[in-house]
Amino acid sequence: MVALWIRYGFLVVGCLCLGAIAGPVMRHEVETDPELTAGYFQGDMDVELTRNGVLATTRHWPNATVYYKIDKEFDAAHIAYIELGMQLIELASCIRFMPASEENLNYVYIFDSESGCSSAVGYRGGEQNLRLTANNLDSGCFRLGTIQHELLHTLGFHHQQCSPNRDDFVQIVEENISEGKEKNFLKYDYDVVGDFDVAYDYGSILHYGPKAFSKNGKETIIALHPDGKSEMGQRTVLSPADVTRLNTMYKCPLQV
Repeated sequence: MVALWIRYGFLVVGCLCLGAIAGPVMRHEVETDPELTAGYFQGDMDVELTRNGVLATTRHWPNATVYYKIDKEFDAAHIAYIELGMQLIELASCIRFMPASEENLNYVYIFDSESGCSSAVGYRGGEQNLRLTANNLDSGCFRLGTIQHELLHTLGFHHQQCSPNRDDFVQIVEENISEGKEKNFLKYDYDVVGDFDVAYDYGSILHYGPKAFSKNGKETIIALHPDGKSEMGQRTVLSPADVTRLNTMYKCPLQV
């Protein structure tokens, strides 16, 4: 980890020096994807960096049941859309989302946030947050796929492109990444994140798009396989691999 930061440090210093002497003026792209603008680790992940990620069973929701409260600031249509995202995950797994009663002390609180979309990663105990800017339905944080994306973070999943084996499938183009955003492309170790014996998945609902955190409109993630580029960043449905990982992680009974 230290080596990575030292390496990034030299890259940043090098860019600054070259720019001061003879480097071209770079057009700075303003990031607008609400999953990337929430200000958390990897854009939308509110994590505790000392934990062991999805491999720590203490971060799995007990009995595969997520209790939730939705802020009343959302109107009926937005609440229905959040719950539709939950239902789609339920249909694909043994996960159950249940409204929290006064007796439920451990739950996810879903509320409107002007800063974008983000979620605590995995079960924490007590109240934990999932933030969704109340965009129009089918846009921004209220793309149905984005709601599912954030709920998968709540369930304990990290981004696909940070998998330990990602270098066999994508190239991270460091010179195109916005300054200060390099940490969003760090790669996890095998003792932190497990793939549950499922192959790398460009089409995962948890994969960044090819220009995530770009400072110049150029690709920050290049797929090393022909079909990868067109699949990266989709926010429509859980991919088959997403479903398999979710069911494996929560030890769901085999669905027939």
